Amino acid sequence: MSDDVGKRWNDPPEIRRATRYTVVVLATALAVMALAALWAYLGRSNCTEAPTLVCATPDRYVLAIAPAAVLMVGGLGAFFHTYIVWRHGGTWPAWQGAGWALMTFMLIYAAIGAGLLAE
Repeated sequence: MSDDVGKRWNDPPEIRRATRYTVVVLATALAVMALAALWAYLGRSNCTEAPTLVCATPDRYVLAIAPAAVLMVGGLGAFFHTYIVWRHGGTWPAWQGAGWALMTFMLIYAAIGAGLLAE
């Protein structure tokens, strides 16, 4: 077990690793979102008179769920890494912050995606 009172809060390499992980997960989620939007846009020939860009039901589900799933898996991975770093006595709060940030982004994207599914 580690002594929480004696934490080393200043560990720049660990903070850089957690930050890099968060940025990579966010970039991956944005790339998945862009690919899903492009896929939906290219398949739009079936419904040219629809009022929205995403008109097919499978396209809506992919666009609403896939990036949120990437963010959720990334957040869970950050929390898992938090546990590993904590067990080794390292600076774990940076990883916990990364996990909470990714979970927050996942909830925000899921709320926006729910609006897409409600149309």
